[in-house]
Amino acid sequence: MSNWRLDWPTSGGGRIASGRLKTAPGDFIVDELLELPESDPAVEGEVIAGSGEHLCLKLEKVGDNTEYVARELARIAGCRHFDVGFCGLKDRHAVTRQWFSLYRPGNEDQDTALIREIGLRWPVLAASRQARKLRRGEHRGNGFTITLRAVSGEHQVIDRALERLGDIGAPNYFGPQRFGNDGANLDRAVHLDPATLNRRGRSGGKGRGGKKRAGSDGSKNVLYFSAARSWLFNEVLAARVDDGSWAEAGATGPLWGDGGTTACGPLETFERGIVAQTPELAALFSVTRMKPERRPLAVKPESLSWQWVAEDCLELAFFLSPGQYATTILSDIFELEDMSLGRHNEQQG
Repeated sequence: MSNWRLDWPTSGGGRIASGRLKTAPGDFIVDELLELPESDPAVEGEVIAGSGEHLCLKLEKVGDNTEYVARELARIAGCRHFDVGFCGLKDRHAVTRQWFSLYRPGNEDQDTALIREIGLRWPVLAASRQARKLRRGEHRGNGFTITLRAVSGEHQVIDRALERLGDIGAPNYFGPQRFGNDGANLDRAVHLDPATLNRRGRSGGKGRGGKKRAGSDGSKNVLYFSAARSWLFNEVLAARVDDGSWAEAGATGPLWGDGGTTACGPLETFERGIVAQTPELAALFSVTRMKPERRPLAVKPESLSWQWVAEDCLELAFFLSPGQYATTILSDIFELEDMSLGRHNEQQG
């Protein structure tokens, strides 16, 4: 059992329904949106839209995580793995439509053949050329179509809760997956040397004096530091949910860093008081160069709609900006049973 709190208070004081999530991959559909000119590569002989050294492809994938697809694309395209870009990690237990960029300077005449080869692995929904590699968080956002099954709860009560969600949103918590199994990423964060976040270098290389550079270990350290600041944000947000101030217009919470928080006055005192309750995490940020930032306390899904497709089956559709989590929003209303976790454990066994 984890020593870390991994379930935080809801906006309504409790969840009013339950349901099963990801019973099948098609129950969780994610469509990543970019501001790119698109052409349909399925049309024979169509000219790829846009121009630049990077070939951007929108793929539909099921059962493959983002990093695996990126490695396979590098192999198929004959480029280095770090020449493949993407905007965010997408769940493997879902139907995800996601953009990838491939660094292919001067190879425009080979685009059609490459797209055809990649299409043997994953459907290619759109293609475009652009000047820059795709990077994390650069997409406009994600459209979601989510089907909840075995829903238990009164329809009218659920409908009212969803109307409230569309009006004021939900607490903008980081999802528990960020913290690892039973908070394992937080356990690792506590035992880190904070100075490791400041050491940069390529994997396997050596710096001055023959010392090994941070490399992949440094990347993991960043992951653990990120989990720590996300957990501290959730704790501050939970306190604001408890006192009812989370939904105030423009309200933000701290992403802790060097110097702690950028808040001042009573809000600074409040936030430092919450963080001080977990000194082992607060200490991590005393010598790092991680800049303090702010994050909205509330998240409101755009274009929210829903329909009851059966007595116990609810389909929802909405749009979220980067860094916002669909399951976190739904968890403000529903006690969710993630059916993909059982499939994951079977595959690991």
